[in-house]
Amino acid sequence: MKAAIKLPAIIVNFKCYLESTGSRALELAEKCEEAARRYGVTVAVAPQFTDLARIAERVSIPVLAQHVDGVKPGSRTGHVLPEAVHEAGAVGTLLNHSERRISLEAIGEGIARAKEVGLTTVVCADTPEACGKIAGLNPDLIAIEPPELIGTGIPVSKAKPEVVTGALKAVGAMNPKVPVLCGAGITSGSDVEAAIKLGTRGVLLASGVVKAEKPEKVLAEMAEALVKAEG
Repeated sequence: MKAAIKLPAIIVNFKCYLESTGSRALELAEKCEEAARRYGVTVAVAPQFTDLARIAERVSIPVLAQHVDGVKPGSRTGHVLPEAVHEAGAVGTLLNHSERRISLEAIGEGIARAKEVGLTTVVCADTPEACGKIAGLNPDLIAIEPPELIGTGIPVSKAKPEVVTGALKAVGAMNPKVPVLCGAGITSGSDVEAAIKLGTRGVLLASGVVKAEKPEKVLAEMAEALVKAEG
């Protein structure tokens, strides 16, 4: 049975780094799985499309697509069909990442199609205002990620906590049932702990784990911090 995303959660976006491509993607997913098992927390992964099926077959943790298009099956060359990633083993998908930005209309279409096939939607937003608008589309999760901090190692949870609290307020006003994740610059356990203490339900990160010299050490630190902050 495919693992569902249970909160709080750590979601690791593999992006298109060589460190998380092919056989290395599977190795990293297995390290994420070990951290999840050891600490009893949710660690989900979002590999490239070419690695999605193999990873989903080999690990028990939630696997997400990095994007889907809000299209129906048919003449859609080059599009990412929600049914396809679901059949490949994905339990959810990212939408509107800052590196794959789409319109509000496309976000709504993506959410609707994802729900039709049973995919959990993790929709990224760059500002509290955007979070509020997206919350009105009823996604499963929203991740606040100021693009200027992505990949910098400067965590939004510490550098711009007002952005996180602003996102929580905006989402709460529009659709309080939607949990908020914290992204951008998350690289350590203390960053994760700070994010949880602000009121978010987890983190979305990439290079902090993918490009770490010892990903398993960073994952362990983050998972331990998640348990501590939630406790």
